This record gives sequence, structure tokens and C-alpha cells, in this order.
Amino acid sequence: MFYYVSKIVWFFTTPSNFLLSLILLGLALALFRRLRKFGIGLSFAATILTIGLGLLPVSTYLMVPLEERFPPFKDDGRPVDGIILLGGSVDASDSVSRGQLVANESAERLLDTIQLAHRYPQARILISGGGGNVFGDGVGESPVIAEYMKSIGIDPNRILIEDRSRTTSENALYSREVAQPKDGERWLLVTSAWHMPRAVGVFEKVGFSVTAYPVDFRTGGGSNNFRLFAFTSDGLRRLDVVAKEWIGLIGYYLTGRTNVLFPAPQSSAVVVGSASR
Repeated sequence: MFYYVSKIVWFFTTPSNFLLSLILLGLALALFRRLRKFGIGLSFAATILTIGLGLLPVSTYLMVPLEERFPPFKDDGRPVDGIILLGGSVDASDSVSRGQLVANESAERLLDTIQLAHRYPQARILISGGGGNVFGDGVGESPVIAEYMKSIGIDPNRILIEDRSRTTSENALYSREVAQPKDGERWLLVTSAWHMPRAVGVFEKVGFSVTAYPVDFRTGGGSNNFRLFAFTSDGLRRLDVVAKEWIGLIGYYLTGRTNVLFPAPQSSAVVVGSASR
């Protein structure tokens, strides 16, 4: 129930959808004589707000703390026993209908995982991701990615598939069941940098110790974070992503899916098998 409610609520409260709704509401109210001024004013204000949030680097400022929470991974020579790829880099239904892999703007998740698979040839590769779109056909992403990896020469015996999860919380829960990690094993968690705090938090919660491997950075750092967007749609797209992530962090903490509000590297040192109750 939580899954369906959260997806439906988010559809209507996504910043870009919400702003458009305000514009349309204002135009509708303007049709009534007594509400005409108010409706025009609401529509005008929402339009200015949409343009401002789309062009100004507001979404970039909101995303920077998420992306800088976990530093880039540095190989310290320790062995890697497993690599976890969280779903979100491939459009599963489109891939199936086209008969070839269709990646999206988070393709770095998959590309870096393939690179890690070659760097650590003994590591198992766990692909986690089912059908996560409440309005979609429920095609699982992990089987599609697994077939692609096999087609480029990665040993099928190394690949583990978790195709039941629809949320980040379920990614962690079901991944632990599939991987059955042992004490002392090192698993790299590959996901977008802006998504890493929430991802690490839920893996901590289920007692699966992971090492963050953030990819898919959306901000450039330094003076690049002050740049305006060239297109309103670009700023709004980033705003949708970052708003969902901050709301997700708060929601997961309040519902007990994570132990801390804003997980950090030092909070990820948990022992396998010691899941919080």
C-alpha cells in the first residue's frame, strides 16, 4: 500500500507537475468573473516561478549536498567480493520491445558496473531492480541488464538477479536475501551520487554492509554550480529529481526505513547479520 500511495502522491506533487497545475488552475479560475483577478494573478505568479526555478541554479544547490555526502571510491587494494547495481539505468519495457538495450540518463550506473566487473573478475555481480513504475507494465529491469552483460562476455555464473524490488527499501531487503553476504565480505554499491545517502541508509537498516561507489554526478562542482540553465526544462528536470530524493530521505526516516535522516559514510560501518529491529 505504501508503494502505491507514495507513487501516486508523488506524481501530483512533482514540482514540474505541481507548477503546471497551478498555472492551469489560475486560468480556470480566471473564467469566473469574481475570481478573474485572482486566477490571472495565480497563473502569472506560477509562470514566473516556473521560469525562475527552471533557469536559476536552485536545483543544483539542493543536489550538491546529496552528491558530496559520499566521496568517490578509491581502490585501496582490498579485495571486492561483490558489486551491487541498483536499477534505474535502463528502460526495461522499451528494451524488450526494441530487442536491444535502451539506457537512460543514469546509464553510468551500468557502465561503471561493467568496468568494475572487469577490474574485479572474481566478484559477484548482483543486479537489483524490478518493475518500479506504478503506471507501467512491470517489466523487470534486472533480467534485461543481466542478458546484456552476458552478451558482452561477462560470465553468467557471476551474475545474481533480484527482480522483485520496486523501491530503494526493497532493493536492500531483497538484495540481502539473494546475496546472503558473509561476515567480512566487501560489497560495492553502485548508484547515482544523489541517490547514495538513501541507498546506503536502507542497506544499513537491513544489516547489509556496503561500500559506496557513487556515479552519475549531475553537478560539476565549484563555479559550475553557479551557472544558469540554458533551458527551463533542464532546471525543472533536476528539480524533480532532487525534490524526490529529499522527500524520500525524510519519508524513509519517518517510516523507519533508515536509522538516520541523512546517512553519511561513518554511519555505514555495520556488521553483516546485525539488522536493526
